[in-house]
Amino acid sequence: MTTSRRITLATRPTEQVALTDFGSDEVELPALQKGEILVDVEYLSIDPTIRGWMAYDTYLPKIGIGEVIRSAGAGRVVESRNKAFPVGSRVFGMPGWQTRAVMSGGVPIPEGVSYEQALSVFGVTGLTAYVGLKDIGKPQPGETVVVSGAAGGVGSIAGQIAKIMGARVVGVAGSPEKCAWVVDELGFDDCIDYRAEDVAAGLRRTCPEGVDVYFDNVGGETLNAVLGQIKDHARIILCGAISQYNTGAPAPGPANLINAIPRRALLKGFIILDHMDRAGEAAAEMGRWLAEGKLQSRTHVLEGLDSAPLALQELFTGANVGKSLVRV
Repeated sequence: MTTSRRITLATRPTEQVALTDFGSDEVELPALQKGEILVDVEYLSIDPTIRGWMAYDTYLPKIGIGEVIRSAGAGRVVESRNKAFPVGSRVFGMPGWQTRAVMSGGVPIPEGVSYEQALSVFGVTGLTAYVGLKDIGKPQPGETVVVSGAAGGVGSIAGQIAKIMGARVVGVAGSPEKCAWVVDELGFDDCIDYRAEDVAAGLRRTCPEGVDVYFDNVGGETLNAVLGQIKDHARIILCGAISQYNTGAPAPGPANLINAIPRRALLKGFIILDHMDRAGEAAAEMGRWLAEGKLQSRTHVLEGLDSAPLALQELFTGANVGKSLVRV
């Protein structure tokens, strides 16, 4: 008998996610069917989208009460009925918050790539930043790119990619320490501390000629402030809206949205599940940038399966710097 210890959804949150929204249990896993693998889960990816899955139907159905919390993660294959994933190989997929998972497949993790790298720069986090900049933002040398959530997993990589593409990059983050990190270590040209300075004023200070590309991870007032500062033919990459995930009701539309009309701006949302065919391309290019010292990746790791709810909370309090993970 194979069992798995799980973190489950106990109550559906309406505002700030609470530790009491989670339960735990131990379940017996079914025997493997053809094409399936049994994985010892070693790392979990903690992403803002989990909060959305807990509360409502999105591009995936909401998590059911009593079901395991849906999450990306990685681990080692301990039993296999899939020739593509032999016993002992490592795999990235969607195991959820549990110690063992039956999966129908995933993405093999190459030798020499750590779990932390596989779940950050080489995983969905890096791919999200890559596709958003390459396909939607398309910054040109000398253009100004603003990235919110700049010290988070996606934002920190997005800003670095924009620099590699020749843009001037301004981050928006939530502390002096985070701003110092993205400027001094990651190479951003400037950073606005939204806790210490009005974002609209900060944009006028750091982007006096306006904003060409905005990589939006937070939505809300920051998005509204940027819309008031965009240049003609600006591109707005709508990746996330973490400032609004814990609100009980939808926020009203940004007042400055009307500015997109005379500025002929593009606002485009995207879901990375539509772009998984680009994973190989993105991994190859970012691997080269890592080797050349042009790209850095930082992780914020909590220990133990039981720390996963706290890790999710920390995304919304700003306690993390870099990609948030749980080492199971």
